[in-house]
Amino acid sequence: MEEEKGMKIRVSYGTAIMLGLKRGQMLARPTTAYFMTYHEGRCINNCAFCVQARKSRADIEKLSRITWPVFDLEDVVSKLEKTKFARLCIQTIDYPALKEDVVSILESLSPIGLPVSLSITPVEEASLKTFKKLGVDYIGVGLDAASEEIYNKVKDSYYSWSEMWNFAEGVIKIFGEKKAFIHLIFGLGETEEAFLSTIQEAYDIGAEVSIFAFTPIKGTALENKTSPSLYRYRLMQIGLYLIKNGIKRVEDFEFRKGMIVDFGFSREELLEVLSERVFTTHGCPGCNRPYYNEKPSKEPYNFPVRPEKEYLNKLLKKLF
Repeated sequence: MEEEKGMKIRVSYGTAIMLGLKRGQMLARPTTAYFMTYHEGRCINNCAFCVQARKSRADIEKLSRITWPVFDLEDVVSKLEKTKFARLCIQTIDYPALKEDVVSILESLSPIGLPVSLSITPVEEASLKTFKKLGVDYIGVGLDAASEEIYNKVKDSYYSWSEMWNFAEGVIKIFGEKKAFIHLIFGLGETEEAFLSTIQEAYDIGAEVSIFAFTPIKGTALENKTSPSLYRYRLMQIGLYLIKNGIKRVEDFEFRKGMIVDFGFSREELLEVLSERVFTTHGCPGCNRPYYNEKPSKEPYNFPVRPEKEYLNKLLKKLF
């Protein structure tokens, strides 16, 4: 593990602009400061969609479509002390010294006094307790695939499907209900029924869910796979909202050949029960994750700010 003074950290490009470490225009201001652990090599896992994967040929400075330049941790902490954010979020790649590096980063960030979200591969209970003492209040669990079959196809990982679920339950045990955020990527080859069923399973164990749209990145194993339809993704957001808020269960939905065809509501009833927040980023408090899955020129899969109320009405007319 590096000495703290010489330790480096990756900073998302938008966060770097907000901190004054990079120059650029902001179309949507990030309300959370996003960081990623720095390691000279790639992740020891080999997820087919990930830029950081062991066999990826993609630019190592990226995660999804976001660039993450490297800075000295000491300089980042100094800038953070003068900038207002609601939360800090640390993404990690997996490598032998990961746990020690995360502890060093958390110790450096602790004086700032902001709540911290940490996305990490499975660790033991003792590490979770240490992270909690150092300001972490939410843990991201990168399940990513919504079925065991797809998981085994795209997640060439040291951790099995069942180990990821066990980790989520371990997080809930230490941090409490709704503090484990299970990450799911829509568009990896799962059916919509499997995707929504996994969302239901996550809520049934006391977890939360954050969904992403698959993003093909040049140099990854899935670089030639297309992104999911925005139309179908909107249906997944509606399903997530209904399940999360206990309005409906997945058993109440109707599927045909694995695709959602009915939520058990008419369009008028959906207008009554849905909020326009249904299409915004669903993550930890203070997270808006702007333009993580798409170019700013396109309609975002997850809006960084709540769209106008009329958007919901117009969209439902298109969907139903």
